[in-house]
Amino acid sequence: MKIYNTLTKTKQEFEPVEPGKVKMYVCGPTVYNLIHIGNARPMIVFDTVRRYFEYKGYDVNYVSNFTDVDDKIINKAAEEGVDASVISERYIEECKKDMAGMNVREATTHPKATEEIGGMIDMISTLIEKGYAYVAEDGTVYFRVKSFRPYGKLSHKDLDNMQSGFRALQVSGEEQKEDPLDFVLWKPKKEGEPYWDSPWCQGRPGWHIECSVMAKRYLGDEIDIHAGGEDLIFPHHENEIAQSEAANGVTFSKYWMHNAFLNIEKDGVVEKMSKSKGNFFTVRDISEKFDLQVLRFFMLSAHYRSPLNFSADLMAAAKNGLERILTAAAHLKDVAENGADGEMTAQEQELLAGTDEFVKKFEEAMDDDMNTADAIAAVFELVRYANTNVTAESTKAFAAGIREIFTKLTDVLGIVTEKQEENLDAEIEALIAERQEARKNKNYARADEIRDQLAAQGIILEDTREGVKWKRS
Repeated sequence: MKIYNTLTKTKQEFEPVEPGKVKMYVCGPTVYNLIHIGNARPMIVFDTVRRYFEYKGYDVNYVSNFTDVDDKIINKAAEEGVDASVISERYIEECKKDMAGMNVREATTHPKATEEIGGMIDMISTLIEKGYAYVAEDGTVYFRVKSFRPYGKLSHKDLDNMQSGFRALQVSGEEQKEDPLDFVLWKPKKEGEPYWDSPWCQGRPGWHIECSVMAKRYLGDEIDIHAGGEDLIFPHHENEIAQSEAANGVTFSKYWMHNAFLNIEKDGVVEKMSKSKGNFFTVRDISEKFDLQVLRFFMLSAHYRSPLNFSADLMAAAKNGLERILTAAAHLKDVAENGADGEMTAQEQELLAGTDEFVKKFEEAMDDDMNTADAIAAVFELVRYANTNVTAESTKAFAAGIREIFTKLTDVLGIVTEKQEENLDAEIEALIAERQEARKNKNYARADEIRDQLAAQGIILEDTREGVKWKRS
């Protein structure tokens, strides 16, 4: 299995720190509002990466944090006249609802920054002791960027060029820095802000130190994969490397994975998604028009390192593609339950063995830097194969065998076939009940309309003495 490593700018063979285990950290959202579809891309992408590692037999320790102390959270709390924790807890719960809708599994651990302050103070103290950090007169603690010689190795930025670029950018109020490049590890409280006691002042941590400490506590000094959106490469992930490696004395993360931006396409014009341009969508907005499984399928339709354009037309295309997969899943389930009894025929055994080709294509795609676009193409080939070879006359055993393989692959992609089938069944039952009510009220036009609607979905109705029964054609 090869992964593109941002650190080396090459695809590298994955070799875990500890055989059979994967220690993975993914930067989570700052919880001051509903998550947007830009937040959703890394959630979906790296959830799929985790699923594939588990499919390959690895024991995955997956950590994804919630940043629950931040200027945006504090400002939102001030606007509403509530404590900052009220805002963060509210939006953590809303975020979890959206994640469930997208079938993003709960992390092994979802740490909150505010619950890890002690560890942050310890790491900052270590950095000061080692000479990598210093305390300014007002109690602010800064990291000495130039003291960490490999600084810039992730973003591939040259320290001298960064220095010259900062000469004219000395921020007002930061004259106490030894160098303009130095960044904050701890800062003094402002009036009305949440704060914690520390050896330097009452205050709160800088953003970068939070992830370094949470990764260390729940995964160890050296981890396998650190991931997030490409906007985090600099300065956030660069600063994490500097802090962690300076404090711990070992390589922080062997592999760095970053997903590309999500753009908005409207009327043929492609723009980066932003609130200021008014082209900003939350996951909750999308859920009003599409099942969030469609959003997940859309996100995986392109390679994670490729920019992805979001539009209503592309979402509609993703919906159609997902429905083809769900229809195939429903067909396999139906034959597995209602097909012929007995053992598979020799021909069926041969056909079942023929699915190895699609499994191989799927795994080759995922082994090549998690190429979900090609993996989905392999699933569609399996769909065609199943639709052609699994019929009402097939044995239950044959349909069940194909279905088991089909489910394993779609589960890696996070496509919930069983749940969707149950939802579809409930909708069908509701339409049949409505049709019965229409016939009772002699509204035959509506009854015929429902019958036609169901027929278009491949549902055949049968009037029996026990009532109306239905089956898929």
